[in-house]
Amino acid sequence: MLGSLDSITIGLWVTGAMLVFVVMGMRVAFAAALAGFIGLLWIFTARLGFEKGFAVAVKMAGTIPHSKVSTLALSLIPTFILIGFLAYHAGLTRALFEAAKRWLGWLPGGMGVATVFSTAGFAAVSGASVATSAVFARIAVPEMLKLGYDKRFASGVVAAGGTLASLIPPSAILVIYAIIVEQDVGALLMAGFLPGAVSALIYGALVILLAKTRKDFGPPVTGFSWGERFAALPGALPIFVVITIIIVCIYGGVGTPTEAGALGAFVILCMALYKGARWPQLKSSLMETAKLSVMIFTIIWGVLLYVRFLGFADLPGAFSDWIVGLDQSPMLTLLMILAAYAILGMFMDAIGMLLLTLPVVYPAVIALNGGEAVTAAESAFGVSGVGCSIWFGIIVVKMAELCLITPPIGLNCFVVAGVRPECTVQDVFRGCMPFFVADVVTIAVLISAPGIVLWLPGQMGYA
Repeated sequence: MLGSLDSITIGLWVTGAMLVFVVMGMRVAFAAALAGFIGLLWIFTARLGFEKGFAVAVKMAGTIPHSKVSTLALSLIPTFILIGFLAYHAGLTRALFEAAKRWLGWLPGGMGVATVFSTAGFAAVSGASVATSAVFARIAVPEMLKLGYDKRFASGVVAAGGTLASLIPPSAILVIYAIIVEQDVGALLMAGFLPGAVSALIYGALVILLAKTRKDFGPPVTGFSWGERFAALPGALPIFVVITIIIVCIYGGVGTPTEAGALGAFVILCMALYKGARWPQLKSSLMETAKLSVMIFTIIWGVLLYVRFLGFADLPGAFSDWIVGLDQSPMLTLLMILAAYAILGMFMDAIGMLLLTLPVVYPAVIALNGGEAVTAAESAFGVSGVGCSIWFGIIVVKMAELCLITPPIGLNCFVVAGVRPECTVQDVFRGCMPFFVADVVTIAVLISAPGIVLWLPGQMGYA
């Protein structure tokens, strides 16, 4: 009976089994790899018999991870992560926070605003949201608690600020999206700049609004002279140097994104050595980079096996046909897809979720828009075929990052609580709730005004 099932039915059964594995607590990488191997074995056994089917499935399981992970674009991930850890050990993060405090602390809820924009600045040299949250949990939370800020808000703004690393280049998750949908990495990275800035501005406006409407929210920080403000800028200068390198290399065509990442890491390394970092700090940076990179690559290896099975099962094509055939507006269907991401993000990490869903969802969204060759005037969402790929990428990455601050998984929240024992996980989740609303507003802005996403890639000739 099992051998007589068609490939799409097999795909649905195996996908259901994989979700059961995840719900039972199995790591996404291993659940996807196991489901993918079982699916390949099932399909090829039905076609070729058990002996030949088993041989083909084993061969694919051995070759797919190497052939896909050896992609040059993936070398960006460890270099981006290394930049962030070196910046922390060089003391650049503390200098950045101090500069933000002196320049923005006078605003209502000033320390919260300073935290938002300093995390945005650090996101520009760190490709990892979790690393950003961990670093500023050590720096910003004690400062806010000392001034009398509520511990829930103090921890929540750090956890939410960490998600800005998902959009502001260098972003590891944007690199992964580009590889999955076979889009230009440079175009995706440049597309993230303006949406990342918009998201930071909305966060900052939210903090000011909370400070204006809540009594005893947290006092502003005053008393800094203009001389003291300007004196704080040189310490944060290397951050802006790295941002300039990335923009010039990618936007100016001077180098590839990989070369931009390597050059940025070299600049930060030189600065770390100049600031007095020695072998223990460098070793810690390298080890933390290796651990986080291995975690990301392990997820990629496992999920790629499942993605290859999906291709043989023809599940993406069937899902795309079903989505396009729905008797409702394409925009309503898109909103339903994003709502599904919000729910799924409560139970899965961002990278695993994108790797698992995009092979099925992405073709459906492109088909909803009118296809890959459609012009902006003819499309359902007001963007061209290539532009739709970039626009949807920014939206879905921002949507996926919601899972970092939503219960019960909320990895950023667990990281902040782990670094600051005085803040429980429940405190951090409650502190993140207003920022969840801010993220919904950000996504609404990006959907209604796709030009925010597509302006920079358009200047490069991509959209």
